[in-house]
Amino acid sequence: MKVTYKGDYALKAVLDLAIHYDKKLVTTHEIAERIDAPIKFLEQVLVELKKGGFIESRRGKVGGYSLSRDPSKITVGEVIRFVDGPIEPISCVSAGYTNCADLRKCVFKKIWHQVADATADIIDNVTFEDLVVRVSAQEQALVYSI
Repeated sequence: MKVTYKGDYALKAVLDLAIHYDKKLVTTHEIAERIDAPIKFLEQVLVELKKGGFIESRRGKVGGYSLSRDPSKITVGEVIRFVDGPIEPISCVSAGYTNCADLRKCVFKKIWHQVADATADIIDNVTFEDLVVRVSAQEQALVYSI
């Protein structure tokens, strides 16, 4: 699995919207500033996330973006697969793959299946609500008084 810059910004944008889920609409500029993303590139990512049904937008002076579903209903795996494609480390792990003459005796295939399964187990069981909780805990740990 390789997460591209596009995938990374998509994950960060969805997380930013999850953090602000119960608040107002969030503008592209606000997201870009908080996740340190180039605005033009982020706009393309947001359009793709909208096509994927992860976010909604409203135009106009008070417009912006919001999540289309509760953060507890969106997993990291869903977003990665939508933006960057399959998570399998090599194509022979994909169902129905037949392009390898060595497929039946390949000793690596089981390893690649284990890698894919372990990766999927992690990213498919982490929701954006989980990540919001982690962010909140980190922010609270940084708050201290003398």
